[in-house]
Amino acid sequence: MSLSVTILGSSGALPQHGRFTSAQWIDVQGTSLLIDCGEGAQMQIKKYDISLARLDYIFISHLHGDHYLGLLGLIFTLHLQKRTRPLHIFGMQGLDEIISIQLKYSKSNLHFPLQFSCLNPHAPTLILDHEKFTVTSFPLTHKIPTCGFLIREKPKPLGIDKAKLTEKISLQAIAKFKQRQDYVTDNGELLAYKQYTLPPKKTFSYAYCSDTAWDPNIVFVIKEVDLLYHESTFLQTDIAKAEETMHSTAKQAALIAREAQVTKLLLGHFSARYKDLNELLAEAQEIFPDSALACEGNIFTLTE
Repeated sequence: MSLSVTILGSSGALPQHGRFTSAQWIDVQGTSLLIDCGEGAQMQIKKYDISLARLDYIFISHLHGDHYLGLLGLIFTLHLQKRTRPLHIFGMQGLDEIISIQLKYSKSNLHFPLQFSCLNPHAPTLILDHEKFTVTSFPLTHKIPTCGFLIREKPKPLGIDKAKLTEKISLQAIAKFKQRQDYVTDNGELLAYKQYTLPPKKTFSYAYCSDTAWDPNIVFVIKEVDLLYHESTFLQTDIAKAEETMHSTAKQAALIAREAQVTKLLLGHFSARYKDLNELLAEAQEIFPDSALACEGNIFTLTE
């Protein structure tokens, strides 16, 4: 597995019809991320048998309650579990104050360091440069400052052609080959990495577009991603409500996906007015056939 997305919550504004508010668990080559943390997120994590101890980074798109009200409970759970490894949170200005006030008045001194990075809601910004992937935030169009997130895997090591390996090829040589480096043996023989390697595995990308009005300006950021999550709170028949609340329709999400030439579209953040989501799916598929509902428990995996 290269990159996977597990949907923990798909409901907009409030839990309804068995749906939870926004939260997604992302695994990228063994590193775990949480994007948004609506109410009940940690219960969903338990339900789907995900190890909370593996969590390294949390990204909160904006400060509407349905996207972060589960965060404090999750932090306190990690504290009670005696976590000692740092936890890095990326969020809008003010989120650090919200967390600090809760800790202050509960007289809580966390067992682990809590590191906070403030998002830039005005321009695409590289916010995490991990050894295996990058995360870039980018501005969305909503009632309050809001960011989407773009995860891109970095180029992967070359594969090794095992049929060409002999006893003289040491583990040190193989490690060099994977990094596109030649190797010189103890007797001075040059082993060219190109003779022993195969093309690297494909890299993947995932874009998360949280609450946003229809905004074609994001297309250049998310161009040709493998998997796009775009909120689709309303049907096109309710476009007036979408415009009033600065949300998108399923049709508008599909238009963005088509314009950006993405591979697959995920729909989410559904209004409580819709119990049956098939109408939203059908509306999107008319424009972008490879669309799917991002419902609780669904796992979308990107692998070669």
